[in-house]
Amino acid sequence: MKHAETAARTRGTTSEIPDVDVTLNINGESYRLRFDSRVTLLDALRDHLGLTGAKKGCDQGACGACTVLVDGKRIVACLALAAQYEGREITTIEGLAENGEPHPMQEAFARHDAFQCGYCTPGQIMSAVSLMAEGRAGTDDDICEYMSGNICRCGAYPNIRAAIREVVTEGNDASL
Repeated sequence: MKHAETAARTRGTTSEIPDVDVTLNINGESYRLRFDSRVTLLDALRDHLGLTGAKKGCDQGACGACTVLVDGKRIVACLALAAQYEGREITTIEGLAENGEPHPMQEAFARHDAFQCGYCTPGQIMSAVSLMAEGRAGTDDDICEYMSGNICRCGAYPNIRAAIREVVTEGNDASL
């Protein structure tokens, strides 16, 4: 009996959670949205804006497939409440190219076949771009350590490291 009462009480509170009006700055454009205050940044991007580059992998912040940049720093969007990022500069894989040209990291990933199934690739690239901006791509050990939050189930790690090393070595401006 207690369980049924608790379940009924819980169901009743769901409708009491207010919607919020939020303006998100994504890839240089502003979007005015209204959604439940519990919506994650990942769900806002994918479900409300159709930006499906960031992937829903584990939905627990452990795989990195949903990595995006906020004010130039990487975050896992599945653990971030969208409303908290109002007024911040959000960059997704869709916004990485400039003037129709792929980002140097995107080009390096393609050259080095740094993907197999491709599911983790957007998160890997976003994390790699941030890694470069952070100045943490000095050695293979550094790359392994600071990319450890991004899992590739296909095991393309050697190619991912090679792509990052290429961009570092060539001195390409891999930052935003």
